[in-house]
Amino acid sequence: MAVELCLLLLLFCGSTISEVQRIYKPPPGTLDFGFVPAKTYDTGAYHEPGPIGILFKIVHAFLYLVQPNSFPQDLIRKLAQQKFGNTQGDYQKAIYYEIGFIVSATLGLLFILLLPLVGLCFCMCRCCDNCGGEMHQRQKKNADCQRSCFATFLFVASLIISVGVLCAYGANQHLTNQVRGAKKLVNSNFKDLKIFLNDTPAQIDYLVSQYNTTKDKALSDLNNVGPLLGSRVQEQLGKEVRPALDAALTMAGAIRETKEALENVSVSVEVLQEGTERLHANLTDVKMHLSNTLNDSACSAAQAASTCNIIRNSLNQLNINANFSGLPGVSSQLAKVNDVLKTDLSSLVQKGYAAFNDTPDLVVNQTKNILSDIKNVLESIGSNITTFTKTLPVQKILADLTIYLTQSEAYVQDYFPIVEQYDFYRWLGCLILCCMVVLILVFYYLGLLCGTCGYDKHASPTTRGCISNTGGNFLMAGVGFSFLFSWVLMIVVVLTFITGGNVEKLVCEPFEDRTLFKVLDTPYLLNQHWKNYLSGILFKNPNINLTFEKVYSDCKENKGIYTSLHLEHLFNINEFLNISMYTEDVALKIEHIQINLSKIILLDEIGKENLLNFSSSGIEGINFAAYLTEINKSVTKVDLLSFANDLEARADQLPKGALENALKGHANNIRMIHNQQVVPLEQAMSTLNHSIRLLKRTSSELMVKVKNVISAVNAAQLLINNNASLVIVQETKKYMDTIVGYFEQYIEWVKESIAMEVAACKPIANVIDTAVDIFLCSYITDSVNTFWFGLGGSSIFLIPAIIFAVKLSKYYRRMDTEDVYDDVESIPMKTTENGNNGYHKEHLYGIHNPVFTSSVEQW
Repeated sequence: MAVELCLLLLLFCGSTISEVQRIYKPPPGTLDFGFVPAKTYDTGAYHEPGPIGILFKIVHAFLYLVQPNSFPQDLIRKLAQQKFGNTQGDYQKAIYYEIGFIVSATLGLLFILLLPLVGLCFCMCRCCDNCGGEMHQRQKKNADCQRSCFATFLFVASLIISVGVLCAYGANQHLTNQVRGAKKLVNSNFKDLKIFLNDTPAQIDYLVSQYNTTKDKALSDLNNVGPLLGSRVQEQLGKEVRPALDAALTMAGAIRETKEALENVSVSVEVLQEGTERLHANLTDVKMHLSNTLNDSACSAAQAASTCNIIRNSLNQLNINANFSGLPGVSSQLAKVNDVLKTDLSSLVQKGYAAFNDTPDLVVNQTKNILSDIKNVLESIGSNITTFTKTLPVQKILADLTIYLTQSEAYVQDYFPIVEQYDFYRWLGCLILCCMVVLILVFYYLGLLCGTCGYDKHASPTTRGCISNTGGNFLMAGVGFSFLFSWVLMIVVVLTFITGGNVEKLVCEPFEDRTLFKVLDTPYLLNQHWKNYLSGILFKNPNINLTFEKVYSDCKENKGIYTSLHLEHLFNINEFLNISMYTEDVALKIEHIQINLSKIILLDEIGKENLLNFSSSGIEGINFAAYLTEINKSVTKVDLLSFANDLEARADQLPKGALENALKGHANNIRMIHNQQVVPLEQAMSTLNHSIRLLKRTSSELMVKVKNVISAVNAAQLLINNNASLVIVQETKKYMDTIVGYFEQYIEWVKESIAMEVAACKPIANVIDTAVDIFLCSYITDSVNTFWFGLGGSSIFLIPAIIFAVKLSKYYRRMDTEDVYDDVESIPMKTTENGNNGYHKEHLYGIHNPVFTSSVEQW
């Protein structure tokens, strides 16, 4: 029934989703489906015995000494297949495996048979005044030492017996306590099984509800088809379109820069021509005035003649160096460029940008009808899921299973008082066995106490006190009860030892290391016609490799029941997780998306003609060499500042007077010419230099550059008009894969959830652990084994206790006769008056308390 429920629940989930074979790489954005709701199971299938666990370990070690052999898998298999004994070696193997138990049980049986017989013989022997039954104690020199040794040995044996009976009592009480507390553990298991049944539908509902997450994400992408699909198309086309438009926009900027450069050249040339003429005139005047000053009579003096001659010889340097009057003009080129600029090429290129950037809007407008159909398909999937869920009788099946579980729980609850009642009888019986040993111990301890406290070493054996005599009687009473009870105790020990020891070795230890499961998984073991029993029961197909060990291990790890029971052999989840017809409809509708981008015009014919006109503006015909030749020259042949400073320095060499002052005046005049005329001319030359070089770079292969820009724009326009469909198809396919990828994620998530989280079968493993590991092994077997271990130890040590008690009682009990000595120093026995044995006889003398007498014989 439980298997049918799991199949139905998985079918319910599986009918809502599909397996899509093709997975787009890289995968789409990850969807967050949250966590499958799952409650925590209360049962902790682990038992901690507490302090008594030390005794359990000691018993386990003892059992290992008795039975160190490994688990007999082959013998168990043959026994299960009823083939045991077909070969002679089977019995030998069994005896070899059980040799420890056989030897121990044989010794126990000998104990059971011989001890009562020995006790009977001992009793009859004492009745005949033998075996220590004669009330006479021979005096010995080491009597005190023997008495002390016997008392010590008996006390030690009694202590060991006490420890053993305490172990037996503790194990007995531990088992009772665990049985009383087992009800809580059983209820916990039933509670977990109910959670297992009640939570499974909620988990399935959660898996189904998460389809909405997938659908919402798909609808979100469909509603954003412009930014998603349109932007993807735009991005792919933009790899060629944007560089072409950028090149056209760069060329538009180059046209404006060319105009500015031509204007700068025209203005700079005019300024330089006028400036150099004016500078030439001023320098001529300076030279003339300097020449007149140097012709003064003061220069004829011997001290000034050489200085004046040097200055006179340097006057030729005061002249202009660059001649801009012969440079050609650029007015014609400037006029053509101005004609080109009458068309705003930048604006035309920006229109191309704007048209291309409208691609997402074009995609939205051209896919409205198809996207509406896709949304209807997604909604129909949700409607089909809702309709299908209403047709499944999940609740009825769960209700039936819950009723069955409730009835089972009620049956167990009703059975518990009976278990507790029988456990009480067991506890009482074991307690009586312990009390038997305690009774013997009481006699021994009382005998030791009374004998030790009442013993008087100065009293003769026939004059011992009442307390000492009572102690001896207690010891003999303990001996008597030992003979009466020991064989009964040993019968219980042997029976529990054989049973508990073999259960530990053949069930508990193999279960712990899972060897027992390997035996159960042996082919043709439980059914000679089935290779795998579990798969034969569940699937009617014994050839499926489904083992008890694997199911138990998976449930122990809290995996889903689908994985644990390998339900894929009953139905393949990949076949049930199938909405391929829906995804195929979605894919087909997306593939039918047709996007026309032919309305996008990157650059019209006017713009292209404008570029051609610019290329024929004639700027490449400018004589850049002539311009650069003059620009590279200095304005004057000599640096006027240096010349003025040198002139002033030479004037300082002259005698103080009018000549010196006149030369310094000319130096200041030259500096003023430099600042007012040469510096502006240098600035104009710098502007001219920058503009000419810019024009030279622009004009270099200008026609080729323009044609390349036009070719790039034409190629991009051709891509949009003719080849954009290929790009659109590719990007539409990726877009479709993204949408379908959400369903693929949903499918994989559902598969993983069904395998690992839905209907997690931890409670099943807990039930097995509770029944075998906790109840059978930890509660019962360990307690029973500890009980026989303690009780058996006590029973065995009763033998030395009997011997020591019989020996010791002779020293505590009051004797009827005693040895009589002639004197203290020489103690030959009387052999005449006292009989041939030399003993005082009460029936001869009629006295009950004879004393030592010294009869001096005359020889």
